[in-house]
Amino acid sequence: MGILVIGSVAFDSVETPFGQVEEVLGGSGTYFSTSASFFTDVRLVAVVGEDFPPEHLEFLRSRGVDLSGVKTAPGRTFRWKGRYGYDLNEAQTLDTQLNVFAAFRPELPTGFEDAEYIFLANIDPELQMEVLRQVRRPRLIACDTMNYWIGGKREALLQTLKSVDTLVINEGETRQLAGEANLVKAARAVLAMGPKTLVVKRGEYGVLMFTEHSVFSAPAYPLESVFDPTGAGDTFAGGFIGYLAATGNLSEHNIRRGIVFGSVMASFTVEDFSLNRLRTLHHDEIQDRFRQIKLLTEFNVEE
Repeated sequence: MGILVIGSVAFDSVETPFGQVEEVLGGSGTYFSTSASFFTDVRLVAVVGEDFPPEHLEFLRSRGVDLSGVKTAPGRTFRWKGRYGYDLNEAQTLDTQLNVFAAFRPELPTGFEDAEYIFLANIDPELQMEVLRQVRRPRLIACDTMNYWIGGKREALLQTLKSVDTLVINEGETRQLAGEANLVKAARAVLAMGPKTLVVKRGEYGVLMFTEHSVFSAPAYPLESVFDPTGAGDTFAGGFIGYLAATGNLSEHNIRRGIVFGSVMASFTVEDFSLNRLRTLHHDEIQDRFRQIKLLTEFNVEE
């Protein structure tokens, strides 16, 4: 049971207190696909420019990602440049060049419309709706968004959310979308917009999941070395949705397990720049870290 993901494939230039890289492989679609590929088959829909190196596409193919939906357009590939201070939970955007991504219109290749699991990465909500009009009967539709779309295309976003099962956004975006300062009240307001499940990413503080009748909290894995948080949220989503697609189980208990697997995948991503850590990652490392997070949260309430 594979996943269809629509997102960006990009070049990132990143500066953190621990180093700096220029024009490395990035993009929401790239991080999500790479992470999810450790669990299930992935079909990616995106656009790159004529300057995009073949070796980057080959890396995604080596992970088993179906690139039939990745088109090469005349022009330059999407670029993002950012800086992090010692508070690694928030990036300062220094430059964004949409380039070929500005004219991106997702068109699903034959067969992609039958996908059972769909992730709409952080793109224009009007494009997210274009994708939903092309698919048939998915079991799960999950999406991400950001403050830019919440403020600039709110009505289009609200239409998208009516069709979404799971929304994955960060704490500030949750408050902005709801117009509520209190996170619990904000979560209730967002759930009323359509999603059955809201997953709130909180960086080094972990993840909160809200449904109509429950709240679940999962910690982030404590790390000694964090080099670059770029793409951590998309990597989280890839592990989360990838696990759900691999198991085919959408019970709340399994969704909670999926959230922990998402946290595991994000913890590896931040250990190096770009996708470098995911390039060397093995399945036994994922399972071992999952067990370690489980031990972090185990306790006996009985004396």
